[in-house]
Amino acid sequence: MAERSWSLAGALRGMFAKRTIDDETWDDLETALITADFGPAVTDAVIEELRAKVDRYRTTDPTDLQRMLRETIEERLARFDPTLKLTDRPAVVLVVGVNGVGKTTTIGKFARFLRGYDRTVVVGAADTFRAAAVEQLATWAERAGAQIVRPQQERQDPASVAFQAVEYAKSTGTEIVIIDTAGRLHTKGGLMDELSKIKRVVEKQAPIAEVLLVLDATTGQNGVAQAQAFIEHAGVTGLVLTKLDGSAKGGFVLSVQERTGLPIKLIGQGEAIGDLTGFTPHVFAQQLVG
Repeated sequence: MAERSWSLAGALRGMFAKRTIDDETWDDLETALITADFGPAVTDAVIEELRAKVDRYRTTDPTDLQRMLRETIEERLARFDPTLKLTDRPAVVLVVGVNGVGKTTTIGKFARFLRGYDRTVVVGAADTFRAAAVEQLATWAERAGAQIVRPQQERQDPASVAFQAVEYAKSTGTEIVIIDTAGRLHTKGGLMDELSKIKRVVEKQAPIAEVLLVLDATTGQNGVAQAQAFIEHAGVTGLVLTKLDGSAKGGFVLSVQERTGLPIKLIGQGEAIGDLTGFTPHVFAQQLVG
C-alpha cells in the first residue's frame, strides 16, 4: 500500500523544501527519478544536465532546482511532436500492440475522445482470431457513439474486415476509421506479415494516417521489449500509454519516447471511457514535478 501512495511530486516537495542544494539533494533526486521509472540512462542524463545548470547559474536554492527540473523534462518531452495527424478523409488509424495491454478498451476510449470533437467514427474489428475481442470492441464502440464493422464470418481475413471498414467510411462520409488488429505472436513473422497485408489493402482505398502502438505503462521497459517487433516492422507513428499512474510511474513517458524515438500521442490514466487524453508536454511536466 505504501508504494501505491508514493508520488514523484510528493517526494520532490520534501526535497525542494530544504534550505540548500547539497549532496543529499542529488542522491535523493536520483532515487526519486529511478523510482518514477525514468530508467538509469535518462536519470543520469537529466541529473548531469541539472548539475551543469546549477553550476552555471551558481544557485544553491532548491526552488531553482525544481524549476530547472520541470523545464528540463518539458524540453526533453517536447523534442517529439504529439500531434495526431488526422486531416485525411477518411483518416485511417491502425491500432497495434501485444495482447493484454488494453488495446480494445483504448480503441473505445479513443473513439469517445474523437466523438468529443464532433468527429464521426467507425471501428473495424479486424482482430478476427479472438471472438471475444469483437464483442468487447462492439460494446465499447456503442458506449463511444461510434459505428462498428464486424467480421461477416468466423475467422474472416483481417485485411478484408479493414477493407470493409474503410469502404463503409467512404460510402457514408465517416471521418475517422479506427482498425483493431491482432496482438498475439509478436515474436513471429506471421503477425507482422498480416499487419503488412492490412496496410496494403487499406492503402488501395485511403492513406493510413497513423499507426498507434498501445503500451501498458505498468510493464515499463519490458513492455517496450515486447513491442519491439511492432516498432521495427509495423510502421508505428506514435504511442498510446495505458494504465499510467502519472504521479508514480510518469518517468516512463520520457524514457519510452527516448528509447523508441516515437512520440506519445495519447495517455490513459483510468478505467472510465473518458480517461484517455491527448499528450501535452508542458502540462505533463507540471503535473509530474509540481
